[in-house]
Amino acid sequence: MKDRHIAMISQLQGVIGTGIFLGTATALQKGGPVGMLLAYTLVGSLCYTVSISLGEMAAFLPIPGGHLTFAERFVDPAWSFAMGWLYCYCWTVILPAEISAASVVINYWNKSVNDAAWVTLCLAVVVIINAFGAGAYGEAEFIFCSVKVITITGLIILGIVLDLGGGPNHDRIGFRYWKNPGPFVQFDNIAGAKGRFLGWSAVMSQAAFSFIGTEVVAIAGAEVKNPRRNIPKAIKRVYIRLLLFYIGGVAVVGLLVPSTDKRLDLANGTAAASPFVIAISNAGIKVLPSIINAAILTSAWSAANSDLYGSSRALYGLALNGNAPKVFRKVTRHGLPWVSVSACASIGLLSYMGLRSGSGKVFGWCVVPRTAVAGLISWFGIGVTYIRFYRGLKAQGIDRKTLPYRSPLQPFAGWYTTIGCFLAILFSGWYVFLKGHWATDVFVTNYLPAVLFPILYVGAKIYKRTPLRRYEEMDFVSGLQEVLDASYVASISHDRSASADFFGYLSYEVPASKNWLMRIGRWLVSSCVRRPRAFTIS
Repeated sequence: MKDRHIAMISQLQGVIGTGIFLGTATALQKGGPVGMLLAYTLVGSLCYTVSISLGEMAAFLPIPGGHLTFAERFVDPAWSFAMGWLYCYCWTVILPAEISAASVVINYWNKSVNDAAWVTLCLAVVVIINAFGAGAYGEAEFIFCSVKVITITGLIILGIVLDLGGGPNHDRIGFRYWKNPGPFVQFDNIAGAKGRFLGWSAVMSQAAFSFIGTEVVAIAGAEVKNPRRNIPKAIKRVYIRLLLFYIGGVAVVGLLVPSTDKRLDLANGTAAASPFVIAISNAGIKVLPSIINAAILTSAWSAANSDLYGSSRALYGLALNGNAPKVFRKVTRHGLPWVSVSACASIGLLSYMGLRSGSGKVFGWCVVPRTAVAGLISWFGIGVTYIRFYRGLKAQGIDRKTLPYRSPLQPFAGWYTTIGCFLAILFSGWYVFLKGHWATDVFVTNYLPAVLFPILYVGAKIYKRTPLRRYEEMDFVSGLQEVLDASYVASISHDRSASADFFGYLSYEVPASKNWLMRIGRWLVSSCVRRPRAFTIS
């Protein structure tokens, strides 16, 4: 992959998806405008700390397996085993969710065609793109993400205009819906702070589902040209994108649509439930909803594309570390793990299970909570891994100032990730324990991944009988030179401007932007060039 690919994928793939376009309907309905905004802000802060922690490790060690290999090196093989299988579960389960979401979007235009046709079409496109390897995946994601950036930016601007009365109906909304029906939704009509807290906590899973995906930067690290330069570039402005696209988008949605609007129901099975589409329809704009739905469709396609890529690489990483059958190590002569891709693509067939009950129900009830909790557990595991990585560097006398990317706020950001994700998992579905609110389906979908993780870890610990890695014995070297050499050769063969610096690390200069439009695009998807440094052991 090229630098523009990883810049887009690492930040925008995980930030703009069906979670913001469709999932905010459920979030607004459950939590109200302020409850939704608070939930997304909190999970967004966790996403930021995960990104910078993972980015530091991935830029230093851009090796196959990403954070799963980091878990094996810096915690123990059992931790890698549990994280790997749960992470693979997360990505494989989310694939049919996104395919279902795509069919929900298409139903906006045509309900006469059976959903099976749309599911088949969407799944075929995703499989074909992934069959051509990381290059095709990166190029497709760059195009998809570009569409998403333009769409969400346009929607935020349009939302502000509509809120101020600039629409065809000239209705100045302001903060009307924050006053009536109110900033929070009282969960199940429970009065007082208790009901508001429950409404807010019910949104956390949806918010987490929207942000899951930042780990792709580590998974893709070994397939990126000059990773020690491009991964830091992709990480450095994540907070700007989180604030601009997600927090900004959620804030605008809360202004434009009341939480009591009956159209905010994904179970109806169409993208008319999208708050953006509802707001535009309310303003009396006729053609724009169809254009927005076309953009939402590319978003669902993009998310499904990344899901298959992430799950197949996670399974491949598990096999490389001896935690999955060896057959999943098989690759083509171009390096594509075709067995892993085929196995994970087959899980996409679960999309057809929504044909009877409705794809919207499958997306909102069955898959979102499971995926969100599994993703939060992955973030929790990354937080623990980073804390041990940080201590290992200190124990071996490696100065963090010499790393290609030194993340801020450490080690506090790592601890915040670990504790915050643990609490989010704990409270993800705790309202089922209230008197008269028990629901077996909700309990299972919210807590099944949380139960699986300790079972996998303890089982692997007993089977492997391996102790925790001692800080003094952590491996910060193996496999690094091979990746850097491959990156160097690939970049030299594609661009003569690539060269090695004094320490032997690759320096790859990006051609200057030719006009103001290219400069704006480069600023949006990348950051200031930071030259890699060598690490030293004192």
